[in-house]
Amino acid sequence: MSDETAVAETDEAEIVEVDEAREALLSELTSELADGLVESHVRAGDDLWIRVHRDAWVDAGMTLKQMDFGYFSFLSAIDWLPSPFGRDMNSQVDLTLTPSEDADDEAEAEPMETGVAGGETRFQVFARVNDITTGRAVTLKADLPDDDLNVGTWIPVYPGANWHEREAREMYGINFVGHPNPRNLYLPGDFQGHPMRKDYALLSRRIKPWPGIVDVEPMPGDDDEGDDS
Repeated sequence: MSDETAVAETDEAEIVEVDEAREALLSELTSELADGLVESHVRAGDDLWIRVHRDAWVDAGMTLKQMDFGYFSFLSAIDWLPSPFGRDMNSQVDLTLTPSEDADDEAEAEPMETGVAGGETRFQVFARVNDITTGRAVTLKADLPDDDLNVGTWIPVYPGANWHEREAREMYGINFVGHPNPRNLYLPGDFQGHPMRKDYALLSRRIKPWPGIVDVEPMPGDDDEGDDS
């Protein structure tokens, strides 16, 4: 356990870890962002997550930058919708872990879950920043309604967000308002659809289950096993 993490005994049977440093950081963020901070989660000795209103997304980044979180780690998006195509869109490892013949129906019926610090929408944008002096880090997330996938750009605050926002726009269809050059990184400019959305059917996965069944060549010496000649 790190020096910044204390242990509080609530009764004889229960011990609760209290991360004083991260709780203090959360308190400061709550004060700065006020109603812009929707929900949070502290994992003692590990990490801090905060969920903010979409309108507070840029302010949250700016606030953390001013609090010495000067290292931009990443920015991306996530689609929490359970795959409407069933388990054949998942890995072969996942398929082997499915005990029921009705697994496809069960997968389609799964409720949408939105992870740590919660969420209310299918799409979320999230990012992570670090204070490299203290080793602290914060993961931020914001809900984006299906009918309005717009959120402010982080480029004026963290210039390194440029490439990440372009990728999220291309793969998820999220528009980062104010981005100076939102052109595709990977796909042709006239490409239709957003491949990382759960309801985008990848033809390659329909033909050959992801990640694909490949021919594995034997390692040198493997073909000699069991050969006594």
